[in-house]
Amino acid sequence: MPTIRDLVAALRQRDGVEAAVVLGRDGLLIDSQAVPGLDAEHVAAHVPSILQFADDFAAAAQRGALQTAVLELDQSIAVVSCLSADAVLLVLVQPNANLGQLLYELRRNRANIAALV
Repeated sequence: MPTIRDLVAALRQRDGVEAAVVLGRDGLLIDSQAVPGLDAEHVAAHVPSILQFADDFAAAAQRGALQTAVLELDQSIAVVSCLSADAVLLVLVQPNANLGQLLYELRRNRANIAALV
C-alpha cells in the first residue's frame, strides 16, 4: 500500500509541480517535497489561516464544507485540498502547468489520498 511519502513524491514528479506538502490543520508539516529554496514548513504554517477564512465563507454561503481552494499568485498557483478533518494537501504549481488535470485527479482520488493520512 502506498504511503504519504509515496503520494508526495508522485505529486512532486508531475510537470510544473514546485511543492507537494501534507500538513495538519494546525499547520504542522507531516511530509513534503519542494524545489530548493522553498521552506515548506514556513509555507505550511500559513495554510490554517487560509482554511479558516474559507471555512467562514463556506458557512456564510451555506454551501457545505471547503473541499479545494485554488489561489492564483503572481509566480505560482496554490491548490489547497482538505483530505480529512485533520489533514490538508497543499500543491504549488507553476502557472503554465496542467492545473485542470491536477484538480481532476485530486478530486477523483480524494478518498484514496485521505486513506493514506
